[in-house]
Amino acid sequence: MMTLLNYSRATQLSIILLMTSLGLLSQLTHANATPTSAPTPKWQQTIDQGAGDTVYWHAWGGDVRTNDFITWVGEQTEILYDVKVKQVKLSSTSEAVTQVLAEKAAGQNTDGAVDMVWINGANFLAMKEQELLHGPFVADLPNAKYLDLSPNAPATVDFTEAVAGLEVPWRLARFVFIVDSKRVTKAPLSMAQMLTWAKANPGRLTHPVVSNFMGTTFLKQALIELTPDVSLLQQPATEQAFITATAPLWRWYDAIKPHLWRAGKNFPENESIQQQMLSDGAIDIAMAFDPAAAAAGIASGLLPTSARILVPSLGSLGNVSFVAIPYNASHKAAAKLVANFLLQPETQAHMQNINVLGSFSVLDPTQFNETQAQVFADLPTSEALPTLTDLGPTLLEPHASWSVQLKQQWSQRYSQ
Repeated sequence: MMTLLNYSRATQLSIILLMTSLGLLSQLTHANATPTSAPTPKWQQTIDQGAGDTVYWHAWGGDVRTNDFITWVGEQTEILYDVKVKQVKLSSTSEAVTQVLAEKAAGQNTDGAVDMVWINGANFLAMKEQELLHGPFVADLPNAKYLDLSPNAPATVDFTEAVAGLEVPWRLARFVFIVDSKRVTKAPLSMAQMLTWAKANPGRLTHPVVSNFMGTTFLKQALIELTPDVSLLQQPATEQAFITATAPLWRWYDAIKPHLWRAGKNFPENESIQQQMLSDGAIDIAMAFDPAAAAAGIASGLLPTSARILVPSLGSLGNVSFVAIPYNASHKAAAKLVANFLLQPETQAHMQNINVLGSFSVLDPTQFNETQAQVFADLPTSEALPTLTDLGPTLLEPHASWSVQLKQQWSQRYSQ
């Protein structure tokens, strides 16, 4: 039986809050108390199997706040389930895909190095097609009841590919621009306006290198706005469809490239470096896949207080970040416990707090009780934090094959 006596008062309160939300507080009080939500025998078996294990969560490590949140998750799951989380920081998710693929090629079908991976898009498609994923398992998670799992809901589709229970959503993402409102008095509200603005303000705009997902996202946003038939992007990218759909994009990029920072001959490695350039005054517009990026940057002192979020008038790309468990993961049960914890409403509210991470929740708020809804209602706000209404329409991600070909074509055209 778990006891609180070994922990500090602050930790005791944290445990009580979490255990209450999970319906497990009765284990901390008197013996004749009745749990409000006792684990099913199957889930209890998962709890028992996962106890004592360490989950090696392979996740992009380029954002300090995300890394800190993952550390916090591990602290909580260790208290609740005796499950530790070790983040394996990646520069690209493809590194984890390559690891699992190499293990499969070597016949290592058990005891794999990757227990859980932060994934979506082309990397999910690759792992699904290569049968590198464990599952389906999402429906087995008790907290899946907080998700909208209806057909074509965001939690069930990943870049047009059916999730099929093979990955668990954990955070929403929206592509946004960050502008220094003191220097940008008339912000461009479309990619066409961005070209006009860049010509009038040479060297004040750039984007991360296209091999980085943020650079690819910048191209996809432009593609969606400029292509004559956006419906083509929801299908696999055939050779002819790609040529037809991207022709306006390349004309636009040819025109804007000479007016980029350093005439488009060099690009920042990632969004963090680009945002530092904004803070240093080297550029006036940066970008992020997080609507809370400006508020968070101001709060941490990384961005000027004049930083604000800019969303194109037609809306911007949005997607869901997922976690998946490889087919040969060493600690599948423990990984499921971590994935389930990520779906706890209190966990999602903690994540959405702009002082923590600021990422919007993936949960269906209609499934909350009054207490859970109030936790979200009480979250702090900021002048630099947009509302869901401010963000406007969410533009659908193209099929994952478009990202692959965009990277290849951009490299051939502009980095030779």
